[in-house]
Amino acid sequence: MATEAFEEIVEDFEFLEDWEDRYAHVIEQGKAMEPLDEALKVPATKVDGCASQVWLHPVIEGGVFRFDGDSDAMIVRGLIAVLRKLYNGLPVAEVVRVDAQAELARLGLDEHLSAQRSNGLRAMIERIRQVAAAA
Repeated sequence: MATEAFEEIVEDFEFLEDWEDRYAHVIEQGKAMEPLDEALKVPATKVDGCASQVWLHPVIEGGVFRFDGDSDAMIVRGLIAVLRKLYNGLPVAEVVRVDAQAELARLGLDEHLSAQRSNGLRAMIERIRQVAAAA
């Protein structure tokens, strides 16, 4: 069910030997992302339940889901980049069918994130699912 872009991350992670390298790779994914326009960093796009500041800006065009996002924490920004690769480009009806926890488990993220980061990641996934379900 994962997108081709997400499968590329899975392949990258298979080549990275230890978690520190994987962690650095996630951060690099976030650094490569365009920053979210400051005008979009408003209460409506802010995700509650995250230890750091997180904003997600979803766009649905022609039945296709995509979102941009940003955070003030580098690892969270990287997690947003990973979620973008998991969801962006999917038909909006398929977004709610993605088992994000299972897909992210393929990366081992569930084993290496703090409880706060894991809660924040779940909050981001829930926001994405809510937006797609409402569309």
